[in-house]
Amino acid sequence: MDVLTKEQRRKNMQAIKSKGTKDEILLAKTLWKLGYRYRKNNKSVFGKPDLTFKKNKLAIFVDSEYFHGKDWETEKFRIQTNRTFWWNKIKQNIKRDKAVNEELYRQGWKVLRFWSKEIRKNLASCINKIEENLKE
Repeated sequence: MDVLTKEQRRKNMQAIKSKGTKDEILLAKTLWKLGYRYRKNNKSVFGKPDLTFKKNKLAIFVDSEYFHGKDWETEKFRIQTNRTFWWNKIKQNIKRDKAVNEELYRQGWKVLRFWSKEIRKNLASCINKIEENLKE
């Protein structure tokens, strides 16, 4: 049973952003301060990655744990309301993420995907991974 009313839940869901999240901004601003220049949500790159380094053919995605199904096989049972809808939606998101990765690899791109919490907790590690890929 949901602890929020339908109206409260609706307002919460409407407030969720698809781009420009706090974690994306944190990563982007840190890279910018380090002197790296990128494009945000570049429509000319398949899958519209959150950040792209076109010259290096590096695409970066920042995925939320909930909507992109982190540890899906165990975490899916935590969803208590409207299970059918959410299970289908998140399975489709996982499937789409794999298809986007495959297409970008086929086009010669390197793809990095970070979980939101990974950026919050280990920003330096994420930056190091990006720098390694930019030097290759």
